[in-house]
Amino acid sequence: MTKLLEGKKGLILGVANKRSIAWAIAQSASAQGAQLAFTFQGERLEENVRELAGTLPGSLVFPCDVMMEDQVDTLFEKLREKWGRLDFMAHCVAYAKAEDLEGSYLKTKKDGFDTALGVSAYSLTLVTQKAAPLLEAAGGGSVVTLTYLGGERVAPGYNIMGVAKAALQSSVRYLAYDLGPKNIRVNAISAGPINTLAARGITGFTDILKMAREKAPLKRNTETAEVGDTAMFLFSGLSRGITGQTIYVDSGYSILAF
Repeated sequence: MTKLLEGKKGLILGVANKRSIAWAIAQSASAQGAQLAFTFQGERLEENVRELAGTLPGSLVFPCDVMMEDQVDTLFEKLREKWGRLDFMAHCVAYAKAEDLEGSYLKTKKDGFDTALGVSAYSLTLVTQKAAPLLEAAGGGSVVTLTYLGGERVAPGYNIMGVAKAALQSSVRYLAYDLGPKNIRVNAISAGPINTLAARGITGFTDILKMAREKAPLKRNTETAEVGDTAMFLFSGLSRGITGQTIYVDSGYSILAF
């Protein structure tokens, strides 16, 4: 039986370790036949990313800091040389200063605001802009990013990341509009709280996990594999009519009014 992503080539940005949502996305895509490229930022993460990528056949690994446009240019030039096209891309990149995830949003300073919005929101626009020619060369493709309900409603402690995710989700819609004529789709997955390295930097995250588990209709927390499989669906031809959307993978928590 033919796999859903057989012969497809995809780029995964944002793997930190084996618990990353980005890694779950990579596993789901690879299981369906995709060949993958990964990026890492700095020596601290290089070893982890190379070790994980080495477990998936034919994987490529490149350095890339999404805040450095020259590095982004180099990344896509290397992908053009290696593959000549790109079928899908997962943008799993977000960052805010630790002090901006403590206390109130009111105290956010401009440098913290610029950092969070630049890394967590603008980077999607930048990498999609650079990826577009390769996606077009494939006859069209799919871009998926990760968001959270705190971009739509107040999640105490999420602070500047909530503002960044709101900008990210708006970017998804505008990018989907611009790229639709080229058969390039852009969507976001809004995952429920998951115990990742990044999430543990949010004040009171353990309480957030507990509340989501107790209140969500499915009465459990979201698993990374569920997000991975949803991304794989969005990469595949099964989702060919879906673009500009935010897909909720949160055990139903987002339907609640309280």
